Amino acid sequence: MNIFKSLTTLLLVLIGSISFAQVKITGTIVDNQNTPIVGATVSLISTENTFGKLTDASGQFEINAPAGSYNIEIRYLGFQSFKDTFEATEGTPYDIGTVTLDEGTEQLQSVEILGRVRKDYNSDYSFSATKVAIKNKELPQVVAAVTKELIADRQAFQLPDAVKTVSNVAITGLYNHYNIRGITQADDGQVLNGMRTRQFYFLQPITSHLERVEVIKGPSSVTFSSADPGGTVNMVTKKPLTEKRNEVSVSAGSFGTLRATADFTGPLNDSKTLLYRLNAAIQEADSFRDIVNNNAILVSPSLSYIPDENTSLNVEMIYNTADGNIDRGQPIFGAVDDTYDPNSTPITLNPGAINDFYKTKEFIFMTSFSKKFTENFGFNAQYMKQTWDEDLQEHRADAFRQAYDADGNIVPNLIAMRYAERQQNWSTDNISAFFNYDIKKESFTNKILVGYDGTRWERSIGGANSSRDYLLNDGTTARFRPGTSDPNDFQQTADGLLVPAVPHLDLTNPFNGIRNTNDYVFSRFEIPANLTTSSGVYLQNQFKIGKFSALVNLRYEWFTDIFDYEGDEQEFETNAFVPRIGVTYEVTNDISAYATYLEGFQPHTNTISLSPSAEGFFWTASPGRFDPLESSLIEIGAKGEFLNGKIFANIAVFSITQKNILLGDTFDIDNLTTIGEQRSRGFEMDISGYILPNLQIIASYGYTDATIEEDAIAEFVGERIGGAPEHNANIWGRYDFNSNSLLKGIGIGLGAQYVDERYTWYNPTYLPDRVLLPDYTVFDGAVYYKPNFVNMQLTLKINNIFDETYWLGGLNPNRLGPGAPRNFLLNATYTF
Repeated sequence: MNIFKSLTTLLLVLIGSISFAQVKITGTIVDNQNTPIVGATVSLISTENTFGKLTDASGQFEINAPAGSYNIEIRYLGFQSFKDTFEATEGTPYDIGTVTLDEGTEQLQSVEILGRVRKDYNSDYSFSATKVAIKNKELPQVVAAVTKELIADRQAFQLPDAVKTVSNVAITGLYNHYNIRGITQADDGQVLNGMRTRQFYFLQPITSHLERVEVIKGPSSVTFSSADPGGTVNMVTKKPLTEKRNEVSVSAGSFGTLRATADFTGPLNDSKTLLYRLNAAIQEADSFRDIVNNNAILVSPSLSYIPDENTSLNVEMIYNTADGNIDRGQPIFGAVDDTYDPNSTPITLNPGAINDFYKTKEFIFMTSFSKKFTENFGFNAQYMKQTWDEDLQEHRADAFRQAYDADGNIVPNLIAMRYAERQQNWSTDNISAFFNYDIKKESFTNKILVGYDGTRWERSIGGANSSRDYLLNDGTTARFRPGTSDPNDFQQTADGLLVPAVPHLDLTNPFNGIRNTNDYVFSRFEIPANLTTSSGVYLQNQFKIGKFSALVNLRYEWFTDIFDYEGDEQEFETNAFVPRIGVTYEVTNDISAYATYLEGFQPHTNTISLSPSAEGFFWTASPGRFDPLESSLIEIGAKGEFLNGKIFANIAVFSITQKNILLGDTFDIDNLTTIGEQRSRGFEMDISGYILPNLQIIASYGYTDATIEEDAIAEFVGERIGGAPEHNANIWGRYDFNSNSLLKGIGIGLGAQYVDERYTWYNPTYLPDRVLLPDYTVFDGAVYYKPNFVNMQLTLKINNIFDETYWLGGLNPNRLGPGAPRNFLLNATYTF
C-alpha cells in the first residue's frame, strides 16, 4: 500500500503544480482526403513562451496558453508544414478551425542525427539495412520496426517484451535471446545504431532510451559483418529534437516492480543548431521466480550539432548498470519412458541461492558525422566505444548432468548442481565510414556507396572458479559416465549415492537459502586475454529506372582471432566475400514487389557464448580454428502503404540455410566439429497502422518449416530446430474514444500472442532427449486515461489476463523458461 500512497502523492503534486492558462486554443488537422492526422506537431510561439501539443486520435488538439500574439506552426512527416499568426484574447476560446495539410516531399536525413517526429506504430524508413535512409517499401528485405509509441502503449520496458509483436520472432527462454525465422541466434552481441557490441545476454536490456527496435530479417553480414542467419535485432536510440519536449514517467506493479524514466530534449540556442537529449531510467524489480531480481540504472545524454543543411554531428553516451541474478530456469523431473512433464515442478522453482549475484556495468560512447560536399557527393562516419564488466557468483542446475547412485542409476528427484564465480571485462571499438555519390535524372537515379567497417574486441585476463561433478576417492572431482566410469573410484554415501562436489538440489524439498561454499572443491581458471579484429570493405549500388529498382552489394571481410593475446598466442584468420542482390518493382504507387538473395558469415569466435558444447573454448582454445558459420537467404515478397501511409503491410516467403554449425561434446574440444546444417522455409506477414482515426493496430503471423539437415545426433536429422515454433501470431490494438464521447480521454488496449509447440533449443551428443514445450495463447490488456487540461496519461496494464501457465522456451530439461503469471503495472506519464 505504501507504493500506491507514494504514487498517488506524486500524481497530486504534479497536477497541483500546473497553472492553468486563460485561453483555450483548439483546432483539427486533416489531410487532403479529410482523414484526421494523428500525432501532428502543433507549436505556438510568442515572444515570451513556446507551447506544443500533438493531435489526438481525432486529429484534434487543445492548448491552454496566456493571452497574446502567437505564431502557429503545424508539422507532420510527409506533409508540408502550415504556418499562421493569430491574436488570443483573454477569456475567449480561440478555434483555428480545420487545417488541411498538403502532401510534401520532405527529404530524410542521410544518417540518423535528428529524432523521429512521427508518433505512431509505423516507421516507414530504415538507416541500418543499407547504411543510409531508405524507405522500407523500396528495400528488398523485411525490416520490422517496433516504435517507441508501441513500446509505451504495451509498457514493454525490456527488449523481449518489445520484439514479441514481430512475425517469426520467438523468445527462447528468460534471456535476451531469440529464434528468428526458425533459426536460433548464435551471437550474443547486440546491435546498437547499426554497430555491434559484445555482452552476455543473461539480463534483458531496457528500452526507455530507444526510438525503435528493428528486426532485420535474414543474414545481414553485408551490413553488420558477423550476423545471425535468422535475423538481427537493431536497437535505435533516441536522438535530439528541434523542439522542446520533456517527459517523466513513474510505474509500480507486481513482483515488487518500481520504475522511473525521464526524457528531456530541445534546442540549446536560438538558432537551433545545437540540440540536446537526456534519457534516464531506474528499475528495482523482483520476479515471480524464486530469489530473482533485476535492478538497473541507465543514463544516456546526447548532443546534435547542425550548423547548416550540409553538416551534422551527433554525440551520445550510454551508462548502464544491472544488478541482479542470472535466472537459469526451471528444472523439472527427468525422463520417464522418454516423457517430460514441465508441470512436475512449480514454475517458481529456481535452483539458485540467495547469496548468488550477477552484476554488469556497461559504458558506450557513440558519434556520427555527416557532410555533403556537393548536392550529389557526401561523406558519413560513425564510431562506437564500449566497455563491459561482469561479476558473477551463482549456483545452477548442471546442464545435462544427472544425479546417480553407485550402480549408475539416475535418481529422479535430485538435480546435479554446479557453482561458479567469474570476473572479466573487455572493450569493443567499431568504426564505419563511407562516401556516397547520387545521380538524379528525371527517369533514373543511382546511389553509390563505397565504405569501410572495422571492429576490435579485446578481452582482458579474467578469472573463474568452478565446482561441479563428483568427488573421487583422492578428493578431486570428475564427471561420472554410466557404463564407462568405475563407481568404486568415487566417494559414496551410506545409502549408495555418489557424493557431489556441490550438494544436489532435491526437487521435492528445494533449498534457496545461503549456501556455504567453503567446502566446495574448486577448479580454478584464468580466462586468457583475447583479441579479435575484423575489417570489411564494401560497395553498394542502388539504382532505379522507372518502376524498377535494384540494390546490389558486395563486401569483402577479413577476420583475425588471437587467443591468449600477449601470452602463448594462437592466431587464426578467415575471410569471405558477402554478396546481396535485390530487385523491386512498383506494382502501383502504394504496392511494391521484390525478390532478394544474400549471404551471411559468422566466425565461431562470435558464436560460442550461447553454445554449452563449446564452453571449453572459454579458457582452453580458440574456436577460430573451425570453418565459419555460413548462411544464405532467398526471399520473395510484397510491401504496401495505404491511407496516405497510415497503414503499412508486408508479406514474404523465404528460405534460409546455415551450415558449419559447431557441434560436439561439452569440454571435449577434439570432438567438436562443424558438420551441422539447418534449413528454414516459411511465410510471414505484418500489418500496422490506423485502420480508423481512433483505432491503431499491429498484427503479425509467421509460419516456419525449420529442420535439421545434418547433425552429430543422427536421430535429429529431419526434426525441427530447437526453439522454433511452426506457427506464431500476434495482435495488439489501441482504441481511443472520440472527443465528443462520454468516455472522452479513455483508451483501451488489447492484445494476444500465440506460439506453437517447440523443442528446447540445445542438446549435446551424449544426451539427445529434448523437451517439447506446449503451445500457448496469452492475452494482455490496458486502460489509458488522459485527464482534460493536463498533459498526463495514466495507464493500467494487465499481462496474462487469464493467468495462463506457459513456457517461453528452454535450454534443456533442467533449464526451462516459464512465462509470468497474471500481473499488472500502473504507470503515470507527464509531458511538458
